[in-house]
This record gives sequence, C-alpha cells and structure tokens, in this order.
Amino acid sequence: MGKQSAWAVAIQKKRWLLMILALFSLSTAMVLFMRTAFDSCPTNTNSSSISKHFGEDKDTNTQIYASNPLDFMKSKLVLMVSHELSLSGGPLLLMELALLLRGVGSEVVWITNQKPAEPDDVVYSLEHKMLDRGVQVLSAKGQKAIDTALKADLVILNTAVAGKWLDVVLKEKVPHVLPKVLWWIHEMRGHYFKVEYVKHLPFVAGAMIDSHTTAEYWKNRTRERLGIKMPETYVVHLGNSKELMEVAEDSVAKRILREHVRESLGVRNEDLIFAIINSVSRGKGQDLFLRSFYESMQLIKDKKLQVPPIHAVIVGSDMNTQTKYEMELRNFVLEKKIQDHVHFVNKTLTVAPYLAFIDVLVQNSQARGECFGRITIEAMAFQLPVLGTAAGGTMEIVVNGTTGFLHPVGKEGVTPLANNIVKLATHVERRLTMGKKGYERVKERFLEHHMLHRIALVLKEVLQKAKTRSSS
Repeated sequence: MGKQSAWAVAIQKKRWLLMILALFSLSTAMVLFMRTAFDSCPTNTNSSSISKHFGEDKDTNTQIYASNPLDFMKSKLVLMVSHELSLSGGPLLLMELALLLRGVGSEVVWITNQKPAEPDDVVYSLEHKMLDRGVQVLSAKGQKAIDTALKADLVILNTAVAGKWLDVVLKEKVPHVLPKVLWWIHEMRGHYFKVEYVKHLPFVAGAMIDSHTTAEYWKNRTRERLGIKMPETYVVHLGNSKELMEVAEDSVAKRILREHVRESLGVRNEDLIFAIINSVSRGKGQDLFLRSFYESMQLIKDKKLQVPPIHAVIVGSDMNTQTKYEMELRNFVLEKKIQDHVHFVNKTLTVAPYLAFIDVLVQNSQARGECFGRITIEAMAFQLPVLGTAAGGTMEIVVNGTTGFLHPVGKEGVTPLANNIVKLATHVERRLTMGKKGYERVKERFLEHHMLHRIALVLKEVLQKAKTRSSS
C-alpha cells in the first residue's frame, strides 16, 4: 500500500508539473532577454518637457480595469516593424503587444526587417506563434509592405534600429507614414545614436520608452550628438502577464517547480540560490556577479558565519555555441574551484520555473543599466528580493533597502554586491520581508492591466494625432 501511495503521489506531482509548464505560452515568456512614483528614481519625473508618464497609477480602483483598455483598437489596422525576430527583449515585447491587440480584434501585420540568411529555428517558432494567433507576417520589402504601411491606422517601429526600414522600403512614401508612427525605443547604448537610424524621429507621432532614465538619456543624446529634437515622449512602465501572476500566487505550483528544478540541478531545498536571469553578455554583468559571489563565500568562511550552502545560477547560457565571454565565466569558476556552487542553465522562454526555485534575483546590468528590466518585476511577483545595479530602470523598480539592495555598476560594485549577498544569506527575516514588499509593489504598479492602461492612453493620443494630421 505504501509503495502504491508513493507511486500515486509521484504521478500526481508529474501531472501538476506538466500542467504548470503548459501555462507558459508566449505571453508568459515575454521576459527573458528581453518589462509609479519612485523614491529611488534620480531623474526629473516632473518635467513635462521630457515626457508624459503613464507609470504611476496605483491600483486603488480595480473597477476601472473591468473592461480591456485596448477595446477601442478593435478593427484597427496596426503594422509592427521589428529590426529582428529573436529571444531578445525588444522583439518579444512587440510580439506580446501584437497578441494583446489581436485579443481585442485588431488586424495586426508583422514585419521583421533583418532575418538570418539561413533557416532559423527561433524565427520559425516565433513566426508560427504569431500566425497561430492571427497575426499576419509579411516580407520586409515589396509592394505589399508599402501598401500596408500607407493603409495602416498605426505603425509601431520597435527599437531605434528599425528606423532603417523607413527609407529602404518606403522611400518617397516616408512623409505619408511618419504622422502615424509610434516609435517604441528600448536601447540604452550610445552606438544606436546614428543619423541613419533616427533621422525621422522628430517627425513621428510619438516615442514610447520604458523608463524615465532612458527617456532623459535619449532626449539629451539626440540633442547633443545629433542636433535633433525628440517627439512627444511617453514613459510606459511594463507589467507582468496574468499567466505569470497565476503561477507566482499559486503556492503548490511554486513548490512543485522549486523541487523539480532543484532536483535537476542537484541543489537541496535548504540551500540558498542567487541567480541572474539574462542573456549571457558582458553588459549583463555575469562576470562581476561571479566575482561578488566568490567574495561573499570568502566573507562567510572568514567570519565563520552560520548560513546554508549558497549557490550562484546563471540562466541564459547557450550550450550549443559558448561565446568567448561565457568561456571566461566558466574558467573563472574552475580557477576559484567553486564549480559545485555555480550552475549554468541554457537560455529559455519559460523563466517561471527558475523564479520559483531561486531565493534572490541579481540584476547586474552594467553601464547605463537596463532600460526597464522586466525580469525584475517578475522576480518581485515571486516574492524575491532583488540585488540590482543603481542604474537605468532598475532604480525605478527596486526601492533600496525595502524591496532589495542597490549597488554601483562596474568593479566598484563587486564588494558592495558581495556584502549584500551576505546580508540576505544571514538574515532570513529580512530576505522574506523584502520579498513580500516587492510583491506588494508589483500588485500596486506592475500588473498587466496597469501596462495595458498605460499603453492604451498612448495609442489613443497617437491615433488622434494621426487623424488630425491626415485631415489638415
């Protein structure tokens, strides 16, 4: 009887796991590599000359979200132009919006400006996810693309690089399309500020940017470096999908996912996991994180602190084509002899299982940081404290000392991050309290209906501008 009962429990557990994993459709996964009033935000959020801000709406009256804020987009023709189709944040966010618009009855057409020369599994998979939901996929060039742009009620360009498509494809038709263009910008790197990318930016209906920091950066850089003026700019903070929140708030689902992933990695339930969930690249700071992690292990050893075994997990690896940078990371782990405490996990769209199995998220993006960093709010939904760099959109999400700790970018941040790892490893109550505070912040500001409301306000204004210009 005991064996039969154990077998039944195992079967039930497996069923639960399969059901949970099945929840993670594309809408759940718009997180990896890839979205208030902020006490820790250093930018001038009150300056109307910078941007309109649709990110401060606390959920004080949920009745206003009873209907979908995007319902007014029914039957509207929307053309979306992405510079690429990949597992990076920009394309995935645009895809999410495409599917949300399809859900309210919009006619959505997708164009990818740059595709790999050879057949690509990721492109094939993502295109078919859109086709299955009724999104039309067109070639970037040709008369059909031009006709669609001219006919569309709204054209959304995704990322600065997508601007190259305008001249290459539309040519002399560009002035007819610009008045109905919403430019969704995510980049924070200086090399995107090229005239050939953004020369039409002042003439579009508006720009939508994910954080105040990025909006301020674009305003200053375009003026100082290129001598052009930004159009009306809307700051729109992102929100967590309903599917992700359902899992984040399901204690049984989280426990099963936690046990399953920990078992697969050989990590015990009582061990502490600090993880980065991002594409593996120098800009995401995995190298500095590993140095901080090693330093924290030395601090724990030298001070003889009583803590459970700690582990570092890097989700976002590419097992098939390991880059020179990733080999540097792995060599560092071997050199410091910490391979039993560091785990590399292949890149994936289904990040929720990894959020369920870790204890602390590390958001260690360098230089100007993340434009927003959606994985941060997703981790907070799972009641995880966040250790983040004091840069970019992270400062508009993490309340330092309340929902996590912030540390400087660069080498100067290695020791502070190590100290923060030790703080959370040695203080269970602080770790749990920060996680709960982060969850409360997500519920107030960073849910899907918050994001939809913000985006709806932008789309309404842009459509009105396009209508006014076309009739003048």
